Amino acid sequence: MMGFRSNFQNSFMRPGHALHGWNTAFSNFIIHKVLPQLLQAASISAIHVQSTQSIVLKVPLRKRKYTLKGPVGPSRERVFMADRQLTVRGVITGILGLVVITASSMYVALRMGALPWPTVFVTVLSMTVLGRMKGSTLQEINVTHTLMSAGAMVAGGLAFTIPGIWMIDPNADVKVLPIMVMAVCGAVLGTLFSAVYRRNLIEEQKLVYPIGQASYQTLVTGISKGKESLKLFVSMGASVVFTALRDAFGWIPSVITVFLGNSLVQPITIWISPMALAIGAMIGKLSAFLWLGGAVLGYLLIVPIGLSTNLFADMAAANLFRENLGIGLMLGTGVGVFIKVAIDAVKKRKANKGNEKASSLQSRNIAICLAIGIVSALIMALFTDMSLGTAALAVLGVCLTTLLSGILTGQSGVNPMEVFGILVMLLVQVSFNPSLMVLFLTAGLVSVACGLSGDVMNDLKSGYMLKTDPKQQILGEAIGGVLGAVISVLVLFLMKKSFGGFGTDLLPAPQARAVASMASGLGDSPAFFVGIAIGAVMYLLGVPAATLGLGIYLAINISLIVGIGAIAALVISKTTKVQNNDIGLVSSGLLGGEGITGVVIAIISMLG
Repeated sequence: MMGFRSNFQNSFMRPGHALHGWNTAFSNFIIHKVLPQLLQAASISAIHVQSTQSIVLKVPLRKRKYTLKGPVGPSRERVFMADRQLTVRGVITGILGLVVITASSMYVALRMGALPWPTVFVTVLSMTVLGRMKGSTLQEINVTHTLMSAGAMVAGGLAFTIPGIWMIDPNADVKVLPIMVMAVCGAVLGTLFSAVYRRNLIEEQKLVYPIGQASYQTLVTGISKGKESLKLFVSMGASVVFTALRDAFGWIPSVITVFLGNSLVQPITIWISPMALAIGAMIGKLSAFLWLGGAVLGYLLIVPIGLSTNLFADMAAANLFRENLGIGLMLGTGVGVFIKVAIDAVKKRKANKGNEKASSLQSRNIAICLAIGIVSALIMALFTDMSLGTAALAVLGVCLTTLLSGILTGQSGVNPMEVFGILVMLLVQVSFNPSLMVLFLTAGLVSVACGLSGDVMNDLKSGYMLKTDPKQQILGEAIGGVLGAVISVLVLFLMKKSFGGFGTDLLPAPQARAVASMASGLGDSPAFFVGIAIGAVMYLLGVPAATLGLGIYLAINISLIVGIGAIAALVISKTTKVQNNDIGLVSSGLLGGEGITGVVIAIISMLG
């Protein structure tokens, strides 16, 4: 239970005002007649006027009590205000920021082949704007930055897939409407499935979500003036300066080479990234060392042994095996999750037998997912080149891959959305033998949904820690996702027209090139299916196989810096008096500083 006091006085109620007498009668009518009806419609079960001193509202569903202290009379009328969360000013602020963030994210994804999480940047931006406004709350800022960041990952999902169409066929006649319909459906599905998976991943599994935690730390410490705030913003400032010197001025190298390579081992480099270093320190020892172990297994054991025993014809074949094994492990984790969910559902059904409320809620969630999934498939079948069968299979793929995206983002802070798009694209290709356009529409749909899912889960994690109403966050994410989809498609076609195409030095779009190369099929099917089987078994045994697969699949320079971050955090915590909370604060600052600088550089590059 909690009390809420309003400090806003209705100027029309002061004595001597021309409307004073009329307003006194009117206010009594509102308080005693109209307000109870409105509160009943809002699930507030009781309103009680305690003489002229206070109004007590009892809200059983949220277990809260809002109390308005002060006389309810002609001289001092108090105006009731609920907790500010999703507000008009927040929506306006979020949309204005979303336009800039979405456009810049499309540019940086096509230009750099990477997309920094915008979460901490939009947290700081929302806090800066709304923090100066009267009556703002942490929850309002949280919901606003949730809306503002949604378009960035939608832009990434499109940039990482759709340009591949023009790389294969520069004269391809690609229409705006089908891409727009696909992107909007992907945004809606990504938000929907994330809402369904939220309880399991955040409340039950309690996944880390390092980006979401960094957003929470930034917001909470940003309003304080203590030592915690100093630690966070000093580390964030250092990260901003370092990243600017590296990326904007080129004074610091992006990678350093520690081994030049030979016929059996590829060159080994380390990415110089405060963000990756911080992620290694934040995600926990098990996940971090499995990630590092995956890189060691893939690059230093599987590839060299396979080449020396002639299992692989050359380095390209070895890398193809390694990549498909890593992808299989990640997808196998998703298969394991669904097996576990099915087992748990049977157990819960037995445990809840006779509990009509729990069964009704579960059935309602399933019905909502099915209804929106069917509607999305029908819309895509009507307005794109996809048949109803391919659209339905793509939606089922979204159901699986958004779960896997949420798990990977929660465990590692990494969300390989284009990989998930490739997986479902290949499944559709094997099942239906569709056209090139349908393949890329499928990959785009899944990548958009998975990209948004990672963003949603990060925001929901910070919201869970702040006790924000998840329904309001999800609504804000849906608004931002749909608007972001529209903006992203328009910017994509604008850039196509302005730059002439993709796959060039100006807009290399490397992820889209990878999708285009995979459109012809899997490179190493045995490795892929072996990875699926191993990944499913490992997950059921409680081992995060997706993180292991990530290490096998990703470039070794990323995995090494993550491992260094984990080792540094472990050594510091064991050999010094530095607390884990302090490590978390500094890591959040390092992570947020690089993300903020990356977004700012992208905006400057786009405008320049």
